[in-house]
Amino acid sequence: LVGSEMCIRDRCSPSLAFPRSRDSPSIKDTGIMAATLYLLPNRIAETEPEAVLPAQTLSVLRNCRRFLAENARSARRFLKAAGHLGPIDTLEIIEIGHEPDAGQFDAWLAPMTKVGASDTAVVSESGCPAVADPGAGIVRRASLLGIPVKPLVGPCSMLLTLMASGMNGQRFRFLGYLPIEREERDAAIRSIEAESRRLGETELFIETPYRNTKMLKALAESLCPETLITAATDVTGSGESIVTKTALEWKKALPELPKLPTVFAVMAEMKTGGRRHR
Repeated sequence: LVGSEMCIRDRCSPSLAFPRSRDSPSIKDTGIMAATLYLLPNRIAETEPEAVLPAQTLSVLRNCRRFLAENARSARRFLKAAGHLGPIDTLEIIEIGHEPDAGQFDAWLAPMTKVGASDTAVVSESGCPAVADPGAGIVRRASLLGIPVKPLVGPCSMLLTLMASGMNGQRFRFLGYLPIEREERDAAIRSIEAESRRLGETELFIETPYRNTKMLKALAESLCPETLITAATDVTGSGESIVTKTALEWKKALPELPKLPTVFAVMAEMKTGGRRHR
């Protein structure tokens, strides 16, 4: 993202660095043309895939026969809904889980480095692989092995929320989940507000759906009255709601948020020379 600062906490981050071993030379050293590792976005709400995925992404999805999936069962359901051209039960779908085992990366990628290898697609539960979802470690290892990596276009709830928030889209951070315990959570909220005010950036994070209303209440009560808060629920879904208000406005009329995936965004007014501006 040119001109933007985005910090994403990938749960696979401890597995990002891999030394190249003698047993795993780069594919470039073998003279073999490697298959491509596609990063295949998934829908982020129960919508028709054609409504959120462009033609090129759907074309790759429908023709690929090998997948590294966060969850094999839901991946099969997604591929069927997206109109995969082959019988779903004949596809090779390897379940990598929510926290992929770095010790398996070479085994998962090895078939892509052989003569006549088939392309492989990484698909997560929702949104874009390797962005607040599993996949970054696999991408890193593939790059070290010389395997071409191709990201595909698809929905990202954080970016869609940012677009509709009216907040700063030039400087922003994604923070994953905030602490669960009340004292730690409230301290994190105040720290987020201070950073937003200091840097003039938008702060985005997510919460477990059943704690959505509790989080919004904590934001409204902990932040300065004029600080902006966005609550974006069921983005791209039938119940989509993306609302931005000040903390004071939310506090005066706090709604009961649905227990659906929600992204929160916060932006404080900056202080410059004794004056404030957004």
